[in-house]
Amino acid sequence: MADERRFADVGSLRPVVRAVFGGDRRLLRVARLAGGSKKGAYRLTMEDGGTVLLYAWDDTEDYWQGVLPAGADDPADPFSHPSGLTPFETAARRLAAAGVRCPEILSADRSGALYPADIALVEDVAGGSLEALLETDPVAAERPLAVLADWLAAMAAVRSASFGKVAFVDAGGRSRGTSCEAVMLDRALGELTEIAGRDRRAAAAQDRLTETLHSLAEPIEVRPEVALIHGELGPDHVLLDRRGDPVLIDIEGAMYFDAEVEHVWMRMRFGEHYAKLNRGGLDEDRLRLYQLCMHLDLVAGPLRIADTSHPEREWFRDLAERHLQRALHYHG
Repeated sequence: MADERRFADVGSLRPVVRAVFGGDRRLLRVARLAGGSKKGAYRLTMEDGGTVLLYAWDDTEDYWQGVLPAGADDPADPFSHPSGLTPFETAARRLAAAGVRCPEILSADRSGALYPADIALVEDVAGGSLEALLETDPVAAERPLAVLADWLAAMAAVRSASFGKVAFVDAGGRSRGTSCEAVMLDRALGELTEIAGRDRRAAAAQDRLTETLHSLAEPIEVRPEVALIHGELGPDHVLLDRRGDPVLIDIEGAMYFDAEVEHVWMRMRFGEHYAKLNRGGLDEDRLRLYQLCMHLDLVAGPLRIADTSHPEREWFRDLAERHLQRALHYHG
């Protein structure tokens, strides 16, 4: 599949560097970072050796454009496409207020005058990822894990009577749906229908999985308040600074929701290290429902991105297959 996307380069980003840092600091090199699918992330290296990151939000950088279901851009949907400078800035402020460290925002511009997209220049956190440290030195990773556990407790203490994206709720918006569990159930049922239309194994199991989802949702009681969550918190979304302290990234999806959604995701992504992050108090019924919902989401979403020109689309197909198998054999 040919990729006709045009990305940023030294020439297109020189005006940004000049406007932010002045004429004395010159841009030497631009490298687009791998892995992103919603925004462009670039490391800018200056002639003086310093580096910063640039985030760019536009359709050219967003591989999900054209493959998202109808209504995916509706902010009243708690799981709408979490991409953009405003969600990024709002989430950064909310997380910082809870004591969570995110990369420092050095400059942001949505005018289009410096670059033809919404952009932010942010601190380049230079100590690698927590994911890499867990693989190479689990003992050294214990300290940032402990800090992350404290952050999760602080985020759980941030309560909201309304659920949904932080930027939407903080601006006074009210999300569609009667409860977190109802939203999760409806979303999972829709994704199951989508998957069944693409895979005969899912089609054969659709009635059984539909019944399982409803039965898992039945005993759950509505909560009066929800907590602040990252939305996709894995060790790859935790960077380390030069002192080894953690820094949260990819924060645009931050939301007020059931904390169990976060913990289902962390349980899968942190594996054996998850126990250091779980301080209890979670609802087992929600965990069971949200686990199956998460498996279905990790089939539907990756299959969509695999239909694009994303350079890692084969990896997404493999991810979808793994979670389809887990969904098909899920027993709660």
